[in-house]
Amino acid sequence: MVGGSAFLLTLISYSHNAGAGDEPSPAVAGDTDVRLEAPLPGEDVFAYIQRVAGKFEPTLYARILGAANEFKEGDRSLGVAAADGTTRAHARNLLANTRVRDIDTHPLLKDELYALLEETRARASAAVAKSADLTLGALKQKLLTESDDKVHEFCPGLSSDVIACLVRLMSNPELVVLSAKVFNALPGSRIGARGYLGARIQPNSPIDNLDDIRWQVLDGWAYGVGDVVLGTNPVSSDPRSVEAIERTLQDLIETFGLKDVLPHSVLAHIDVQAEVERSQPGSTGIWFQSIAGSDSANATFDISLEKMVKYADSRSGKYGLYFETGQGADFTNGHSHGYDMVIHESRKYGLARALKVKVAEAQLKAGREPSPWLHVNDVAGFIGPEVFRTREQLVRCCLEDLVMGKLHGLTIGLDVCSTLHMDVSLDDLDWCLDQVMPANPAYLMALPTKIDPMLGYLTTGFQDHVRLREKFDYKVNDPMREFFQSLGVIDAGGKPGSHFGDPAWIYLQYRRKKADSRANQEILAEARSLMAVVRSHGVFLAEGHGAKAGDLAPALDTDIRRIYSDAKKSIWAELTPVFIAGIPQALLLSTKSVNRNDYILHPTSGEQLGSAAVAALRNLRKQQNALCDVQIVISDGLNALAIMDAGHLDAFLEELRNRLADGGFRTAREHVVLTSGRVRAGYHVGEHLFGGLPGRRAILHAIGERPGTGHHTFSVYLTDTSGTVWGQPGKVDHNITKVVSGIAKTALLPRLGARETVRILASLRG
Repeated sequence: MVGGSAFLLTLISYSHNAGAGDEPSPAVAGDTDVRLEAPLPGEDVFAYIQRVAGKFEPTLYARILGAANEFKEGDRSLGVAAADGTTRAHARNLLANTRVRDIDTHPLLKDELYALLEETRARASAAVAKSADLTLGALKQKLLTESDDKVHEFCPGLSSDVIACLVRLMSNPELVVLSAKVFNALPGSRIGARGYLGARIQPNSPIDNLDDIRWQVLDGWAYGVGDVVLGTNPVSSDPRSVEAIERTLQDLIETFGLKDVLPHSVLAHIDVQAEVERSQPGSTGIWFQSIAGSDSANATFDISLEKMVKYADSRSGKYGLYFETGQGADFTNGHSHGYDMVIHESRKYGLARALKVKVAEAQLKAGREPSPWLHVNDVAGFIGPEVFRTREQLVRCCLEDLVMGKLHGLTIGLDVCSTLHMDVSLDDLDWCLDQVMPANPAYLMALPTKIDPMLGYLTTGFQDHVRLREKFDYKVNDPMREFFQSLGVIDAGGKPGSHFGDPAWIYLQYRRKKADSRANQEILAEARSLMAVVRSHGVFLAEGHGAKAGDLAPALDTDIRRIYSDAKKSIWAELTPVFIAGIPQALLLSTKSVNRNDYILHPTSGEQLGSAAVAALRNLRKQQNALCDVQIVISDGLNALAIMDAGHLDAFLEELRNRLADGGFRTAREHVVLTSGRVRAGYHVGEHLFGGLPGRRAILHAIGERPGTGHHTFSVYLTDTSGTVWGQPGKVDHNITKVVSGIAKTALLPRLGARETVRILASLRG
């Protein structure tokens, strides 16, 4: 899952496969949906545009490409979704008749990223020539019918735009066929090879507790899971905290003698990882970063192409770079550029491919052994129903992204996941996995259960891997399979062994590797005690199994379903009038969301302030008379219960105000309370209150988040910048915001969260 604060600031069965006759569902076609008249026989996209518009129209071009996509809510929001199956069929016919070279001579967006993609693709001139004169329809047929080796000959020459156009011409079964032909294993391993399904253990902790993290790794190994990377999403991006997690993961790997087999990664921003490596050389493993499909969207992640090329080149040996992507991240961050989500996603894979090429060339030129050990995982479903709502759309996204990643020559895994406000249940995820697995992704996420205890979303559990390996005859990377056999968790045939599902046994082996000479029973008793402490943090640990090895133990399955139900209540809850009345000096404002349903399905409505709210803020600005440099904002977000739970907001505000006063900050006495408020709504509060004022001014935005963790946590988004910057609408965004997350009585205690908030604010003021 996409990592730490950086990303938070930004997540079909064959009988249902996408086809030309499908209608958008569940919503009725919108006023901005695309409607196309029937093309002439043999007409391509560009001839059609010339005929109906009299000249090339980039906007119409983008809408035709979008209309050829399978329906997703995100494309409708962008105004590029087909109004009906007839229009979709027309768009696909036009696209199938269009030559590859014509797509390449009409780029949707020319920016620095596009220039890098073209520069590196040009190295494969023979492959470029191989497909240039083919129509997309002919290219599709060749890729589906040629041998695997022949397909690989085409790949280096295919542009990201062409690859994005290809997948929209394919049905789900065709995407599966193509994905099952193309494999790009990591150098020196079987990760990403045919017949192998790996796992990234994702040992997240709601409080960055090192025992939480350590035990989830041991737990995964007890099920024979975890052969690609040990990758933790940190709550804190403080370099000291990141280093501590790096060292914890590194210790596990080195203690068990896996240094040359398995890397680790702490998914903080890449700048933070680089800082940790500079201060503690050799402490970091594979470096992670979320990437986007345009220069402007990458800037939201606070990265540039120059920075990424530099970082890529600095990684040597086996451990290189690890990227995460996801359809919808670009447009939900305000960088759609008018074209559809599939093209944005394809350009991200193009960036990863370009970095591989650039680094390999630079290392060869410097006389170094090229080592572009790089992999990508697609976080399909993390953002929410504004991108897509249904399990069928989730499967479609996974298959599209697998094919696009593989055609870019990448080792690509999946996070087949769902937020709690999507119409995808725990059981639906099993169905989705069964539809996707024939396409053979390189790896999946792996947690003790389907629910992430920190990020609060649904993904793949350890026992899902057991079930899928059995059902589809997939293996783990060979050296790790031997390791699991040595632990006794799987046998020579890959079946559950005598110590399968017993994390206490793995802990015993860990202590023995540490030269611990205590009796077995003493160490095992210690293991059970430590596991109880971890569970008290709200972090699940799996033990044993149900009726089958791939089933959760019944008691744990019951707990997970209880938390899932609670998450649904959290999402739809709203701040009550009684609670709001109890907030001292509350200034109640509303966003443009009409109701909770509108807020959930149309996130931008919760980012924008209503006219009455703007007027109230202007009045508040006059009353404050520029004397205040800190404004506290409170929003329900996606978890109003996290704000309303006893001992949460009241304890947080009391400690926060005391600490701010001690630090010499001038805090407004009013609390701005936003109903149906999202993070960006807090930025707009700052624009209206602080725009043009002298000196630095801060918004501290407490907002309910992450339903599904079982903790009812809220976060504080901290934005501190000059009145000049606040005065430029849209200038303040996630890239200059810090976040303190996971605040709850059962996670990061509210008073401690308040102290951390003020500590960060003080550090920003210098």
